[in-house]
Amino acid sequence: MFDPEAIERIRAKQRAWEARELREFLARQPESRADCRTGSGLPVERVYTPADIAATSFDEIGLPGRYPFTRGPYPTMYRGRLWTMRQIAGYGTGSDTNQRFRYLIEQGQTGLSVDFDMPTLMGYDSDDPRSLGEVGREGVAVDTLDDVEALFDGIDLEHISVSMTINPTAWILLAMYVALAQARGNDLGRLSGTCQTDILKEYIAQKEWIFPIRPSLRLVRDMIVYCADHLARYNPINISGYHISEAGATSVQEVAFTMANAIAYVEEVTRAGVDVDRFAPRLAFYFVAQADFFEEVAKFRAARRIWAKLMKERFAAARPESMRLRFHCQTAALTLTKAQPMNNIVRTALQALSAVLGGAQSLHTNGLDEAYAIPSELAMKLALRTQQIIADETRVPNVVDPLGGSYYVEALTNRVEAEVGEILKKVDALGGTVKAIEEGFFQREIADSAFEFARRKASGAEPVIGVNKFVEPPEPNAVPVHKVDPEVEARQIGHLRAVRAKRDGTRVAALLDRLAREAADPGVNLMPVTIELVKARASLGEIVGRLRQVWGRYVETPVF
Repeated sequence: MFDPEAIERIRAKQRAWEARELREFLARQPESRADCRTGSGLPVERVYTPADIAATSFDEIGLPGRYPFTRGPYPTMYRGRLWTMRQIAGYGTGSDTNQRFRYLIEQGQTGLSVDFDMPTLMGYDSDDPRSLGEVGREGVAVDTLDDVEALFDGIDLEHISVSMTINPTAWILLAMYVALAQARGNDLGRLSGTCQTDILKEYIAQKEWIFPIRPSLRLVRDMIVYCADHLARYNPINISGYHISEAGATSVQEVAFTMANAIAYVEEVTRAGVDVDRFAPRLAFYFVAQADFFEEVAKFRAARRIWAKLMKERFAAARPESMRLRFHCQTAALTLTKAQPMNNIVRTALQALSAVLGGAQSLHTNGLDEAYAIPSELAMKLALRTQQIIADETRVPNVVDPLGGSYYVEALTNRVEAEVGEILKKVDALGGTVKAIEEGFFQREIADSAFEFARRKASGAEPVIGVNKFVEPPEPNAVPVHKVDPEVEARQIGHLRAVRAKRDGTRVAALLDRLAREAADPGVNLMPVTIELVKARASLGEIVGRLRQVWGRYVETPVF
């Protein structure tokens, strides 16, 4: 891309500048930040020039919508369509969360995102003793199809995209979503949205699992294959770096571990005899926007290039759509502080801007009060307004990949790609992703990174405004917080017991027996029987309980 003689002249000019102007200036005023590094620990030079990207061909950077998609998955990006503004919501019963959805839609939100409570995530019904005190607390409670009907009451599923943050029980929630759409007479081919589904990152980072790794991977395969056959616009999985980052991974590790998981899913589905180009176009990703602004932009650009090359070179994908990485982004909950909570507004705005400059397809901005509790309506509206201001006032969306060509951003994109490549080689040498999880590789790497960050934060080497720098006395009642309705649990249990009383128990029992038989055969797709079960009003806990009898539970080997 650059003439070698021109590069050598630039290098000579830089050497002369360092010997004269820079040297004289440093003698008068030494730098306060001598050893600068990114949040991932990558060294940062004082200044970047074309010499730093001289070995990068223009084809590596390229044009938006063209392989290797460094500059974006689509040719026009936000000039054609803005990112989906997808604020997550979930608390109480389905009816409670439905009210929050309607409020956010009225405020201009363009996509829905559902958070589920811990019993729903872990496969327990609301009346299970292990659910006591957790029903509807950290998300919406879902036991049966009736809860999903209440959740989406009055919402047109053919015209609004729905994302569901659910993993161990993802196939059941997808079955309920499909069953609801069929009951309404919706065209499944017009449903759009995403189910998170990414169970491997649970074993690596978030620690919400039910079954052993391999049957859990089979459920992911079943969802991907079912969606490829029936839901043409739906993403059956959001391969998630967000939770890996929140557990303490660096941005480089976030991309590398996410790609390792993605490789495992593609291998699992292709092993079942499904052509890669049949399902890969609907695979989606989920990344965090962390505090290091430029590293995050470079991270998103590098992730697209890495995925394109993996799909083309490792899996022989032929369709451009199979190589096109699309991702949802969320600002970093880990960076939110209870101290001086209004600072969180600024943090979130800058993180959101990095996601937009990095080319996100949808975005969730955190509420200023999320260090305390589920965000209030006011906090959610302000977070949504943050996105709307970026979209409508800054003019950032007018240019595709506006930081493309920055010597620093291009050099950092290259460095992130190279570092990720080295980690993927280690995973392959260990025998692949599942083997690496079983041996604790990812878990140890994250633990080490988290410890190092905590050490730097405690020492002040990692500044956090309001926490270890510019500290002020704590303010009591600094922000109003969302309160959990103490009657939620009783109301939800009442709904569940009413459903059980009305259903055909004999049919539910027969379908549960069929589920157990089919689960014992790895070649059978479990989505059809699960859809029949939820239509018959089998509860989530009953479905999970029967499969526990077949597959058992996962027990982690601790990593220290």
